[in-house]
Amino acid sequence: MAGHSHWAGIKHKKGKADKKRSNIFSKLSKEITVAAKLGDKDPTMNPRLRSAIQTARSANMPKDNIERAIDKSSIVTGTNFENLRYEGFGPDKIAVIVETLTDNKNRTASNIRTIFQKSGGSLGTQGSASHNFSQLGIIKIDKKEASEDKIFELAIESGAEECIHKDDFHEIQCSKSEIYNVKKKLEKIITNFISTEIEWVPLNSVNIEKDKKEAIIEFLETLEEDDDVQNVYTNVNLGSE
Repeated sequence: MAGHSHWAGIKHKKGKADKKRSNIFSKLSKEITVAAKLGDKDPTMNPRLRSAIQTARSANMPKDNIERAIDKSSIVTGTNFENLRYEGFGPDKIAVIVETLTDNKNRTASNIRTIFQKSGGSLGTQGSASHNFSQLGIIKIDKKEASEDKIFELAIESGAEECIHKDDFHEIQCSKSEIYNVKKKLEKIITNFISTEIEWVPLNSVNIEKDKKEAIIEFLETLEEDDDVQNVYTNVNLGSE
């Protein structure tokens, strides 16, 4: 799923091995199931579900998997998933926010605390790390979908606040409360979206010494690999390998 800033860029360029692809499909399936359970099962009537399906398609998730995840929302009656956020500091005191979707918060808290501790970091209280970030609506569109000029024009017309061009995708930023309104206007022209999410964007990126970079990437990847973790955000500047 989407992290942000340099961490997102690194993940995007690394590509995904089969194990990671399976891990991503599992997270996407969970989001689709929960979105369908909480709202309408018709994606045209449910923006969260529609966005989750679009993200799944962008990740090349098979249609059968998507349909199974929607169907599962009718079966999973006794299971209640919760969106929980954890904040803390990783190696070299980098600020980290971890978003989870879990049916067992004790298991999730224990797993995440262990990952932080093993890296020499620590979990903090709510607000301990998030003051280093601002929450924004982030819509990512593959550069093949439209030119920079066209996307910029669409972003302005749809009420977005910012349009940034990355190496291989356009990133449209808006206030988190407006994300689905902006998206709806974009959908009149754009059909394929990489992702539509409310993300934690660092206010300032912190630089680290080169020899500490590998340990930080390993820590972030270990968090990402946990089944309950949906998104990981950090304020560290890892460059753009």
